Amino acid sequence: MAGDHLPLAELTSSGRPVLLPSEIECSFLSNVELESENSANFSVRLKSGLLILTTHRLIWLPPNPVPPGSKGCYVPLAAVSHIVSKKSMKSMFASPRLSFQVSVGPDGRVDTKSLVRGSRSIVMTAVMRGKGDVDSFVAKFWENWRGRAWERDNEELGSSSSVKSGHESGSGSGGFDSTGMRVVGVAGILRREQEIWESTDKSLHDAFQDLNALMSKAKEMVMLAEKMRLKLLSGSSQAGAANNEEMGSKEEMQDWLLSVGIISPVTKESAGALYHQQLSRQLADFVKFPLERSGGMINLIDIYCLFNRARGTELISPEDLLRACSLWDKFDVPVMLRKFDSGVMVIQNKSYRDEEVFARIKTLVTKPDTLRMGISASDAALTLGIAPAMAKEHLLTAESQGLLCRDVSPNGFRFYVNLFPEIISDDLYLVQHHGVYAMWNTIVSSA
Repeated sequence: MAGDHLPLAELTSSGRPVLLPSEIECSFLSNVELESENSANFSVRLKSGLLILTTHRLIWLPPNPVPPGSKGCYVPLAAVSHIVSKKSMKSMFASPRLSFQVSVGPDGRVDTKSLVRGSRSIVMTAVMRGKGDVDSFVAKFWENWRGRAWERDNEELGSSSSVKSGHESGSGSGGFDSTGMRVVGVAGILRREQEIWESTDKSLHDAFQDLNALMSKAKEMVMLAEKMRLKLLSGSSQAGAANNEEMGSKEEMQDWLLSVGIISPVTKESAGALYHQQLSRQLADFVKFPLERSGGMINLIDIYCLFNRARGTELISPEDLLRACSLWDKFDVPVMLRKFDSGVMVIQNKSYRDEEVFARIKTLVTKPDTLRMGISASDAALTLGIAPAMAKEHLLTAESQGLLCRDVSPNGFRFYVNLFPEIISDDLYLVQHHGVYAMWNTIVSSA
């Protein structure tokens, strides 16, 4: 099995890979077979899957539909020692092939960190039978392998720790300048001030010149926000008695995390022909957080604004969003697109049930004041904690189920509890002494 030799890649509920810190997806290819040369203790045969190239890994995912609980596998670019790119006449009649050498340890597993003693090289081949842009994929493969982004991550971690230690050691050297001379008198003070100004000027110069360093710091903030978002989502599923202050701080944190953005947004350039499929899966992962805040249902327009804000400059069109949502029926994702009779489209969890909303609406319309005056969409919105437009759709749906009656006036719509099921058709003037009808009769008579 491939899992015995290649490390496993964790997948989200929508079937997308869980990316590493600062890892960005670069290219996609469908219908790719991944195989290795014959070896005593190393054998990989993966058929017709999705191959994803990132800045850190070469990820292979099982074909659609992805079985629940299944995982993909990957080859770290750090383990690739050589890339073989050959062009021959056979490529005109056969599927393109890309071969590369990976470092394998004595235990028969791909070396994921560094070359270990006793490691050897194994040739692996990716047979690309799909219709994607193979040349672009190979070019980006070379670019990412030469870029060695995983080494930069390690260097940044090491430099940050060394800078911290340097500041700590420098803070204890009072009375001496950078050359080791004692700071004495006015001349020493002036010399020390000059060194401070030169150090500040150098820091500002480096900060504004090295834009890559600034971008890396921004990526670190996005990664931190992503970890906190996942922690909040996992913590929300656990029962707990939190006070109002804790809940308020959590909501503020959620609002802040929504504005941070997506680390690696799916683009047409990277996904190619698989753009809408991958966009649909990424959208399914993204909407879990807003759906939790909105009670399981949210307007499609609101998701369009939130999703585009999270994508930054990689904006999508309304048509792309609608097409991505329509593809959820083909994937095993926990969300779905729903269209009301009025034409309003929303996104909701598959576990969302209208009966729970109807029960809350019925409790609202059977109160003494609302039995006589009815309720509006704004009244229902306050009770349900949703927008008035969404509350109106719920009221209209409840009316279609026979739970409510509607009164249309110049002031707008008013909804009342449906009393007709409790009226006996054979004796219309019979006054009952129980049920909602009896309560309504008592309230109207005393008014």
